[in-house]
Amino acid sequence: MKYSTLVEEYRGGVLENVHYGVVCGVNERGEVIYSSGDDMHIAFLRSAAKPFQAIPVAKQKIDEKFGLTSREAALFAASHRGEAYHMEALESLLKKTGIAEEELLTNPTYPLNDEPKFACLSQGVAKRRLFHNCSGKHLGFLALSKERGFSTDDYYEIEHPAQQEALDAFADLADYPREQIQLGVDGCGFPVFALPLKHLAISYLKLACPDLIEDQETHEAVVKITGWMTENPDIVASHNFTCTALLEDPNIIAKGGAMGVYGFALKKERISFALKVIDGSELVWPLVIASILTQIGYDNEATIKRLQALVPEEIKNDNQRVVGEKRAVFTLEKR
Repeated sequence: MKYSTLVEEYRGGVLENVHYGVVCGVNERGEVIYSSGDDMHIAFLRSAAKPFQAIPVAKQKIDEKFGLTSREAALFAASHRGEAYHMEALESLLKKTGIAEEELLTNPTYPLNDEPKFACLSQGVAKRRLFHNCSGKHLGFLALSKERGFSTDDYYEIEHPAQQEALDAFADLADYPREQIQLGVDGCGFPVFALPLKHLAISYLKLACPDLIEDQETHEAVVKITGWMTENPDIVASHNFTCTALLEDPNIIAKGGAMGVYGFALKKERISFALKVIDGSELVWPLVIASILTQIGYDNEATIKRLQALVPEEIKNDNQRVVGEKRAVFTLEKR
């Protein structure tokens, strides 16, 4: 297996950490045009699958049938962080769909972001299923199951018809045989897909360029989902996160997943990238993606600067003294 050195971290001029990984870029013909490492490396999508998992929900027009706002519907593809604006939209989702919080499989927890988490602890607020960062996705599948007359007590099992529809939709967009997609169980209990990074990149390009999707119903669902994401970047993640920084650029569709996997696509340029940090780090995503955009000559400097601001190259200690640096060191091979 061929990996590239993506990011190096130095302290006092001494190499302290190395992050290895793979980067793959494709064009609208599904051809690999940029690479660093083995573009056929198989990776689990984790939460990078959420826009695709939302396709059967959007096809059923759950947003229209329950009178959801774009902000509420964006939670179906989100990895929310439990901020007040996330919880307001989630509470509204519960009310409008008539779903009881106890119906969610998600394990009761506290918000992922520090500020709302500490607020819960200081105010004695109990853990909730709704605080889980995947609760929006689960609400979408519960609403879909109720609308379609599917069972709701096993909505998270791969054999469930809603899960089968999501798998079918993803395989189609990825141009990859359904039976070859490897399956696991995600942290929230949902099925999770694994396939080569090349095909993850292909699937993301179709999110950004839905004219490449032949099935009209899927095309319309993807337009709807990506619209929700573009209109509500802070809902998809939260302030000071990679997904939000990228989605603030209307030319980009992006979503990351746990353990270092990321997919993003450029609408105007009609190219897409998938990457995997082998040690699972998400902290170096902004460095890697900013380097990709710089290397391909992306013309939106504001987007690159937003990414660079998330993870400055300078390493500071607890006293805010500069003690080292980290930098992306890979070079994209152009094919």
